[in-house]
Amino acid sequence: MTSKNNPATVVSDVLPTAPAEKTPGSKSLSSARPLAAQQYLYFTETNTDRILDNLDGLRDMVFPRPPHLEGDGEPHSDQEFPSVCLIGLGRCGSNIALDVAELVYNARKFYLNEFSTEDKTLDKGYSPAQWIRNNLRLGGGKASKPVFLVEPLVMLGDLDKDIAGRIRFSRKGEKSGFLRDYSKMKIMDLSEVHAGGAGNAPILGQYLAKIILNKDTQRFSSPDWKMIHSYLIDSCGIKANQSRLYFSIFSAGGGTGSGMASEFGLAQQHSYMNKTFDTKPADEHDSKSGHAFVFEPIFTSGICVLPNISDHRSEMSEALHINAGRLLCKYLSEEWDFSYNFDNEDSSEASVKGRIRPWNAMMLISNDIMRYAEESDDGNIQNIDVNAMEKHANQYISQQIFNILTAQAVTTDYDQNYFRRAGIDIGETIRLDANDLFMSLAGPVAIAYAESVVPETPAPSNDKFKVFEKEPQRLNIDDLFFRSIDLPHFNKVTQAIEGISLLPIESKRYKASLEQYKNSGYDAAALHDLHFFKNCSSVVSIVSLPKDYKLSYMDLNRLKTHLNSLFPNTTLKRYALVIGASANLSLTTLIAKSPCLSDDFLTLIVAFIKRCFARNPYRFDDTLDNSILDFIIHEDFDEDRIDQLLNEFENPAKILDTNWYAIKPMYEKKYRELINDKDKFVSINDIRLSRDCVKKAIKYLREIYRHRIGKTKVISLNNHTGKTG
Repeated sequence: MTSKNNPATVVSDVLPTAPAEKTPGSKSLSSARPLAAQQYLYFTETNTDRILDNLDGLRDMVFPRPPHLEGDGEPHSDQEFPSVCLIGLGRCGSNIALDVAELVYNARKFYLNEFSTEDKTLDKGYSPAQWIRNNLRLGGGKASKPVFLVEPLVMLGDLDKDIAGRIRFSRKGEKSGFLRDYSKMKIMDLSEVHAGGAGNAPILGQYLAKIILNKDTQRFSSPDWKMIHSYLIDSCGIKANQSRLYFSIFSAGGGTGSGMASEFGLAQQHSYMNKTFDTKPADEHDSKSGHAFVFEPIFTSGICVLPNISDHRSEMSEALHINAGRLLCKYLSEEWDFSYNFDNEDSSEASVKGRIRPWNAMMLISNDIMRYAEESDDGNIQNIDVNAMEKHANQYISQQIFNILTAQAVTTDYDQNYFRRAGIDIGETIRLDANDLFMSLAGPVAIAYAESVVPETPAPSNDKFKVFEKEPQRLNIDDLFFRSIDLPHFNKVTQAIEGISLLPIESKRYKASLEQYKNSGYDAAALHDLHFFKNCSSVVSIVSLPKDYKLSYMDLNRLKTHLNSLFPNTTLKRYALVIGASANLSLTTLIAKSPCLSDDFLTLIVAFIKRCFARNPYRFDDTLDNSILDFIIHEDFDEDRIDQLLNEFENPAKILDTNWYAIKPMYEKKYRELINDKDKFVSINDIRLSRDCVKKAIKYLREIYRHRIGKTKVISLNNHTGKTG
């Protein structure tokens, strides 16, 4: 280890606000600015007419006018934005967002019978397109009507000079015409701020995102940016912008996606939160904007791809683990502030605005999905192509988003009696709209997924003697539920990738627990003591049914029994029945909050803390590993012990090593030149995570670890026995 790596020299030379012990909480920002302003300097367009004009400009691009209507704005103004928006950030995120958009595009073409036989033979391996063809297949003779699919608005952003060229090149073999015809896809050209990635350092991705989001949109040379900004940030939740579900897709292990995603999320939430406190009288609105600014709830979710923890084929790059750990640590500290930090019970406007988190929920997908899927398919894991593996993860994510998209379009109402017979109160059912998701999901979320081909329903017969004939084969709901929580694997019948998106514990141990669970006749004792299941606070279970298939209420009741036994302490269980969205029956279970207690999650956070926070003696031994576990488990939280173990601020130089000396001033010069306002200058030092962030993340983990449920007891003032004599 060279002297350059000594924290004392690095911190003092490069990070001038350290050593932090002398100046706790020091900032280079002006102390005159309130805390919320210090944290969130995001530019928001305040001119309502300009916002509406920007939205109309974007509407013109995503809904091109037919030639005969050119110049006639009246019919065009009725076009509404899709209810769903996908924001793909970085290489990984933009690829997945593209995959989902192509799925929807191809599905619609498929329903219009526009798939040529040549198209069907293009992909011999597994792919999202093949899954969709299979899942939406119209069988010969079936009178199935096409399901209307919501085509999402897709925003792609990467710190890359030629993101458009990369996309075109990566899809040069396709013949569907997707890139040419999908007008709802827009590329965020951010190259004037930076054209070369974030150097595998999330703090740089975050800093560049701050520059982008703090700069007045009128001063961007890209004419599209002000329209995209108004759509994503200025107008989220208002009537003029009809999008209500926003999914930010990114890889946690890189620099661009993991750094930018949470910053974009915070800018959106900051704008949204400001609107909740902005109650202008109706007469202050002019005639153009008055009705357009009615405020409605939105649901935002990060979809975060986590790196492999342990890959027996090759040693993973430590930087990927550290980067992912930083994102998770930052996210949990923000979640703690937003959800649980009410020591002073301060609900004032300033307090609430100063405690925001980037998304309502963050769905976690492990990259290990690819590995397990390959292994389960008897593939030669030693020789697996990396690009093929990435496609598997993309497909799994695509499936989940696609299912949520289809659910947005379904209007079939619930049958209360049906739910009642299944033992489910109608109050436990939801639609998959923004309101319901907003109320049901918060914090880290894992996904369990499986699907089955449903048995054919025989045509009704008038022959009374056929009543006693053998019933048709029934769906095996036990097997469906088991496959949803199993290690990720291919379903060769449906071509879906099934299983759990994040393993509760290490794979061999989890596999053994699953075998015990199955062999015991689905007695959950082998599983429900895992914190992933035991400490889960809310579960949303989505059952998607083909149009003409009626799931037996006994099967639905059986599903409820499985959920009750596996998740013994959930405060909130919600069920959504989506009818007519696919040819197969699928089960999606969203598991909230407890995924942060999984092995993978904790391992990544500790990897980051050890590398970038730990004082010298504790950087390479097991002291911190054991201490973090103690902090979570013990009744009393010894915060002083954290002060002994960790420096006050993270040290980014621990990832980038000596290059940091050149990088930091170069990026800060960029900020000064592009923002051009001394009062809004933010140093990289100002966005470092602090020891306080680590404490908040641990407090969040402690909160989830202590989650319990109280069974409702009947209480009575009456001691009457019921006897009359």
